[in-house]
Amino acid sequence: MAGRAEIFEVGPRDGLQNEKRNIPVAEKIALVDCLSRAGFSRIECASFVSPKWVPQMAGSAEVLDGIQRAEGVRYAALTPNMRGYDDALAAKADEIAVFASASEGFSRANINASIEESLERFAPMLEAARHIDLPVRGYISCVTDCPYDGDVAPAQVAAVADRLFAMGCYEISLGDTLGRASPDKVARMLLAVRDVVPVGRLAGHFHDTGGKAIANIDAALSLGVRVFDAAAGGLGGCPYAPGAAGNVATEAVAEHLERLGYDTGLDLAVIREAAEMARSMRAE
Repeated sequence: MAGRAEIFEVGPRDGLQNEKRNIPVAEKIALVDCLSRAGFSRIECASFVSPKWVPQMAGSAEVLDGIQRAEGVRYAALTPNMRGYDDALAAKADEIAVFASASEGFSRANINASIEESLERFAPMLEAARHIDLPVRGYISCVTDCPYDGDVAPAQVAAVADRLFAMGCYEISLGDTLGRASPDKVARMLLAVRDVVPVGRLAGHFHDTGGKAIANIDAALSLGVRVFDAAAGGLGGCPYAPGAAGNVATEAVAEHLERLGYDTGLDLAVIREAAEMARSMRAE
């Protein structure tokens, strides 16, 4: 075996957030419960952002309340501010995530704040989480390309990753939000980020808009990354990234990693079942 590699399942949050159909809470709970049987250690299934901006996530507290929590699985929630943090705690999220951008244009479009303002907004959440040993994951969007600013400098990604890691994020997920990255771009970005954050604390988050997600995963593997975000059924996209298609499909990543000899600990049959369920949630 080539060693251990982990897939962080983001389908119930990142995968569904941009779907136009109003997906009932019961369907979201069923998807999470199916994924819980697949062997994941971490599943992101909630987002405590304002329903005004992301209506699909309005029932997040009900989802966390209704799921059958499997032993050994952490159920994660996205939290943009202290109000979201408090709501995530009340809903008994096992970990939270904060989301920054490597580009100023996307930061302002996505959360109406500069990069510096977003980091200042996260500080009280990270401080509060530290006091109760609540894990906090950091997302960085647009790590190679931005729909507003164009190419993103690797040094800029490294600077944001450095700040998030220093603030207390246990892991930094590096997002190719547009799905335009190439393996060369991914490699250049990772070489810069590895200088400030240990590679064992990094994750790759690739969208498959350009059909290069698997090749980008290979580039990240070659530089020591062993955690990858993916969404069952390949659902997803970002409402603030025009033209961004879905996340790379969990079933495709799991099969690819196993072909390469990595142990994911996942049950592929259950993942395929979850992928069918996820795809059926799409609007007709």
